[in-house]
Amino acid sequence: MDLPALPLGPRIRHHRERRGRTQAVVAGLCGITEDYLSQIERGLKTPSYHVLLRLAAELEVSVAVLLDESAVPQPQTPDTAADHVVRALLGQYPTTPSGSGTAPGIGLRTRVDDLWRTWQTSPTRFTATEAVLPALIGDVEDAVRAHRRSTDPAARREILRTAADLYGLLRSYCRRAGRLDLSLMVADRALRAAEDADDPLRIATAQWNLGHVLLSTAGDEHAAADVARSAAEDLHRALSTPEALAVQGALELVAVVAQARTRRAWAAREHLEARVRPLAEQVGEGNVQWTVFGPTNLELHAVSVEMLAGDATEALRLADQVDTTQLPSRERQFTFILEVARCYDLRREDAAVLVHLLELEELAPEDLERSPLARELVLSLVERSRPTYRRKATALAERLSLL
Repeated sequence: MDLPALPLGPRIRHHRERRGRTQAVVAGLCGITEDYLSQIERGLKTPSYHVLLRLAAELEVSVAVLLDESAVPQPQTPDTAADHVVRALLGQYPTTPSGSGTAPGIGLRTRVDDLWRTWQTSPTRFTATEAVLPALIGDVEDAVRAHRRSTDPAARREILRTAADLYGLLRSYCRRAGRLDLSLMVADRALRAAEDADDPLRIATAQWNLGHVLLSTAGDEHAAADVARSAAEDLHRALSTPEALAVQGALELVAVVAQARTRRAWAAREHLEARVRPLAEQVGEGNVQWTVFGPTNLELHAVSVEMLAGDATEALRLADQVDTTQLPSRERQFTFILEVARCYDLRREDAAVLVHLLELEELAPEDLERSPLARELVLSLVERSRPTYRRKATALAERLSLL
């Protein structure tokens, strides 16, 4: 049988029948109905990312084996962007006129840096960030306009750098809030501001942001890798500072994720060892341009590669060796713990899944509410868990307004 030519549904059926399992058995083990599995195998339904992972585990194959050339289905993030933030981005939020054209830059750098720290460290980062974003967006954009024809090139360049940094934060906010359209828009603004400032480090960081937007869109993984590799090469030619090496490493990690998501785990592993590890060891732990690049982030990506390849056992072995307590970003800690929970879910170790979901609720409750994968894990746990765990799982689902 020419398996590479098979679409997803028949491929799932092939591996199920090869193992002599009925639809009823596989569906029951995966927590779905027999009719739903039948529709998947006939190509009438496309399984969610969570269901696909469970099918791969029960059929004892990797996700890559089940997939053909179509993209991996990704859980969709609900739109939770605050209206007043969206209005500010679209120029519909009232701002204070800049007046003389010299005052707008005062304090903006401090305000943007403070907001970045809030975004990376606060357990209620969405609420805290949304409270100050509209005014800050307006003030920064007023300052950029005021300095457009400034006779002080140093002041103009600093304002543009500040704008690039703010748009980088907005890229992350919009992506996590389910607005990929706005995320792409602000990533483009960050790149234009960095280019106008003639700042190679920020140009590379803006392209890192663009790479992450592309990674969020199924089918754009190769484009993300191309953007990241090109930016890394340009930065390498332009600068050789420790900060540049750190951003170069962050760009290389975008390529690693793209390889893993396009079912090339072997290439992702090789890229990590050959291109990323030397940079991580050279620069050490850091947070240059808010990229959180360093040896720990490298190890987190190694776990991700194995998880995306469907090898939960190897992913958990690697995860046991990682200490995330010193990471400056709750978001990275959250993503790591969520991937660990996903691996335990693949192994149907419900107690461990529940423990990690409760840890996520304590670490970053607002991120948990917005994570499609976390919500799927919670609902799946409620449906199949033993009475011992069901009460706590149900209570968690109720707190997330899932029941």
